[in-house]
Amino acid sequence: MGTFSIWHWAILLLLIGVPVFFAVRSAAKPSQNPEALVGFGGWLMLLAIGQALSPLRTLADFANSADGYQQLMTLPNGPLAVYGELALNLAFLALQLVVLVSMLRRSHRFPQLFLYQWFAIPVVFILDTIWISSILRVSVNQVLAGDALLAPIVSFVLTGLWVAYVYKSVRVRNTFTRMNASAQIASAS
Repeated sequence: MGTFSIWHWAILLLLIGVPVFFAVRSAAKPSQNPEALVGFGGWLMLLAIGQALSPLRTLADFANSADGYQQLMTLPNGPLAVYGELALNLAFLALQLVVLVSMLRRSHRFPQLFLYQWFAIPVVFILDTIWISSILRVSVNQVLAGDALLAPIVSFVLTGLWVAYVYKSVRVRNTFTRMNASAQIASAS
């Protein structure tokens, strides 16, 4: 049960890859009336749903890690390891919330913030791995035991496909145009 067979990978590719392929393809296809493509519709709606659920997923990961955190607390330097990991994950949660708010406000900064969120996935994972390994004085291989790499890699790849969509989509370009008040004042001067 611990390994993924080729059939599991094929099914995963079909379930995730095919919709994302069509999203990127439709974003690159010129529209008959590009000005009409605005708002949370089409593929952008799927992205909006995913972005809205991402902080909830992070909170669910916190809940799922509670037992592991309790076990770590009994080890030497365990509390420091737990608090450091919690701080990293809370910082990532804060970034997810900033990206969500910018998306809901239709801010012109959303594509850039979404890109930063994508970069944060491996950064948080690498920092967390180094933190746990150094604080608990265990090898990186022990920290990455089992399928610990699978979820971050899948998350990074899927989010990367959505980043490509965000930067190619006419709908995204038309939707995220709103500047904050200080930027509007500066551009008017």
